[in-house]
Amino acid sequence: MTPQTIAQNIGFALPQDYNAARLLWDNDPARLAILHDAGRWTYGDLQAEAARIGNALLAAGSVPGDRVLLYLEDHPVYPAAIMGAMRAGLVPMLINTLSTQELIDFYLEDSAATAVIYSPGHAALFAQSAVTTFDAGTRPWQDAPAQLSEHPSKRTDMAFWMYSSGSTGKPKGVVHKHEDAAYTAHTYARDVLKITADDICFSIPKIFFAYGFGNSVTFPFAVGAASVLLSDRPTPTRCFEQINAHRPTILFGLPTLYTALANDPGIETVDMSSVRLCVSAAEVLSPELARDWKDRFGLPIVEGLGSTEMLHIYLSNDETTQKPGAAGRAVEGYAIRLLTPEGVEAQDDEEGVMQVMGLSGAEYYWNRPDKTAETMKDGWLDTGDRFQRDADGFYYFKGRADDLVKVSGQWVYPLEIEWALNDHPQVREACVMALPLPDGRMTIKAWVSAKTTGDDALRKDLISHAKAALLPHKYPREIVFLPDLPKTGTDKIDRQALKRMEPAS
Repeated sequence: MTPQTIAQNIGFALPQDYNAARLLWDNDPARLAILHDAGRWTYGDLQAEAARIGNALLAAGSVPGDRVLLYLEDHPVYPAAIMGAMRAGLVPMLINTLSTQELIDFYLEDSAATAVIYSPGHAALFAQSAVTTFDAGTRPWQDAPAQLSEHPSKRTDMAFWMYSSGSTGKPKGVVHKHEDAAYTAHTYARDVLKITADDICFSIPKIFFAYGFGNSVTFPFAVGAASVLLSDRPTPTRCFEQINAHRPTILFGLPTLYTALANDPGIETVDMSSVRLCVSAAEVLSPELARDWKDRFGLPIVEGLGSTEMLHIYLSNDETTQKPGAAGRAVEGYAIRLLTPEGVEAQDDEEGVMQVMGLSGAEYYWNRPDKTAETMKDGWLDTGDRFQRDADGFYYFKGRADDLVKVSGQWVYPLEIEWALNDHPQVREACVMALPLPDGRMTIKAWVSAKTTGDDALRKDLISHAKAALLPHKYPREIVFLPDLPKTGTDKIDRQALKRMEPAS
């Protein structure tokens, strides 16, 4: 079995000569493509803007194969820049817009990028760089030709990059091929979302996130649908404004985002009647949140799991069948296996480390042969995540392969305590981690955003709740109440930020 044979078995086919920018250029120019606060863009508008950007990059000295760093907010220029760069034979890099100066410098050096396109207000980040820069706010490409010939590309050529989150060590450049985006549209978008040209997608997660790129760009472009793009930070108020104004049919979020929406007063007045499907990914969805959302809107939140390396979701529930706490079943077009510590495939109800195979998977990390060898193995991607599969083929996340810790002489997975706390009716969201004590022992600490005021009574109740839900030794030894938990640029709980709050030992 190989990624290629799996693709053949589901009927996925592309010509060998293929450029991923066809996702844009194959659409009817008159169809609506983007809804944004600044106005509406048709596919024709995007095609013309993408051509101008591609021509301007070439005129500035970039040559096919060069990398172009995109540091852009979600605006119509973003998909235009991605598609224009690829059509010109260049390789766009989708970069988190909350990246620090240190990370920006690393990305430029690691990739040897020859150009940067950035959103207004970010010029200072690139003031010392030697590469050509373009401020998207001034549209310096506006006088470039609005037609651009497609650079000859093979479907397996390098097309675009994203960087991994880099929770430990430097981020890794994840290299994707021209065929990868189309494959995610053929599999997940077609079979799970059942997306059509009549849909309007609103992805609260941003385009620089692999999940957001599929939601806002690949999937709607693949069928001629439209996307809602929100440039600024997605506060509940701004998200509700977009839903009321643009009437999306598919809403993409994360558990933390759905939690924020559900706990905002605006939830009482938002008109969700246009939405036919709600999707969540990236983290485990609380069963309580899923129940509350469905009770309020009559819509289940369809949970899935994907990764930057696989480009989008490869495990998913669907509209008709969900199991609380499950990441879902394998999406058609992806093979999943769980390996025990002995290296054999786990049976039903047995834990194992998940490996995934599918044509959209990255084949290597840029300049990181060590990490490539650890993670990409004979067509399989080793996720490092422990899962358990039930008899119906649903997979349940059990934690990272390396996050088992011994506390008070007994083994504990902090994540299961976190799940237990999140099920408490007075908890908005919680994070639980193991931390070292000065004497080298480990302790379990929880950070909790409560729906009510956090006090000693609630602290005691949470500890009792965890012990009752799990085992007597599986509880947080310390609980800190915060108004809100810090978030990363992809709106996941920022665990590193919480660790930095700890006093130096």
